[in-house]
Amino acid sequence: MERKHFLKSIAMVTFAPALLLAACKETGKQPAAQEAQQTFTCPMHPQVVQNKPGTCPICGMDLVPFDKNNKDATLHLGDNQMALGNITTMVAGTGTLSNFRQLNGRLVTDPEKTAVISSRVPGRVEVLYVKETGVKVSKGQPLYKIYSEQLATLQQEYLLAVAQVKQFPDDARFQQIEKAARQKLTLYDQSDAQIQQLVQAQKVNPYVTYPATVSGMVSELSVTEGQYVAEGGAIMRLEGYNQLWVEADVYPAEAAAVQPGQSVKVLVAGYEHEPQQMTIQFINPVLQSGSQLMQIRGAIANPDNRWQPGLQANILLPVKSRGDVLTLPVDAVIRDARGTHVWIEKKKGEFEPRRVQTGMENFDAVEITEGLAAGEKVVVTGAYLLYSEFMLKKGADPMASMKH
Repeated sequence: MERKHFLKSIAMVTFAPALLLAACKETGKQPAAQEAQQTFTCPMHPQVVQNKPGTCPICGMDLVPFDKNNKDATLHLGDNQMALGNITTMVAGTGTLSNFRQLNGRLVTDPEKTAVISSRVPGRVEVLYVKETGVKVSKGQPLYKIYSEQLATLQQEYLLAVAQVKQFPDDARFQQIEKAARQKLTLYDQSDAQIQQLVQAQKVNPYVTYPATVSGMVSELSVTEGQYVAEGGAIMRLEGYNQLWVEADVYPAEAAAVQPGQSVKVLVAGYEHEPQQMTIQFINPVLQSGSQLMQIRGAIANPDNRWQPGLQANILLPVKSRGDVLTLPVDAVIRDARGTHVWIEKKKGEFEPRRVQTGMENFDAVEITEGLAAGEKVVVTGAYLLYSEFMLKKGADPMASMKH
């Protein structure tokens, strides 16, 4: 019995160091395994971090792996990645920046380009050559034919006066009568050629065709075929759209910033990428009925009639201007709850986030007051893609470790 106890003691003494060494090795391996463990995060919510794949509890997106020990604040992109992400840069510089106030406006027909076609003689409209609105007509194009008994009477009087002059060529009184009868026909829009044809034919023609006196679009028809019209009665209205008025509403308190002759930008709906320059021509001193708004007006060219009256337009009224300020395009600046930052290209393919402070801005550019120096190369397109790429690779918001 004592022999067995002695043998057990010898065995424990012999194997104890080996067991202790193995235990230490296992203990030493455990931290290394923990360090090599993969970490996952949400691309949209970098605060979500876990040690296994899954979905984001906030937005439901699949979690992506990232290296949580990578503290480098820069991103490295290859030429292909930059081309696919449309990453472009510009050198920051100083210039003049103007701030704008946006006024709501609309395009309307320019009355100076509007003409009313009226009947020069009383009578019945026999033929309308243009029978619907929206039709484009050219100057000299026949518009309508009218039957006029009064015109026939005047033609007969003129033929009689011409016959009297032929019979008594030396009588000044008959010459004056002929001249007066001819003048009446001229007032009824009879041309010299038509009067000459009347004399040659020796036959009255109560029908007269009237052409368009201007070019334009038919916006209104006032008569139909067979209808009687009085002398001066409206036949149709023609509108020219090669130039349009721009009317905008402004509050009386804002009217002090507007002056006749002032140059402003106009953005037509659907053509915001083609701003038009306009000079303010008129400021209505009277408030619009039922409102507390005044109205300003100017005119813009309308090439190829591509804009129609009634389209919405915005007028950008400059209210403040500063010179020699550091500016960037609006898309180059990223804003979130943590602040404002831009991306700087340190060298080819290496990008770094930078916190900045902004000042005055308009629709196109923003002033940088702190955090950026003239001459630095700034990302102007694709900045948000760099923001997303940073969160994917680093698993953190770039604002968290940003340089000030």
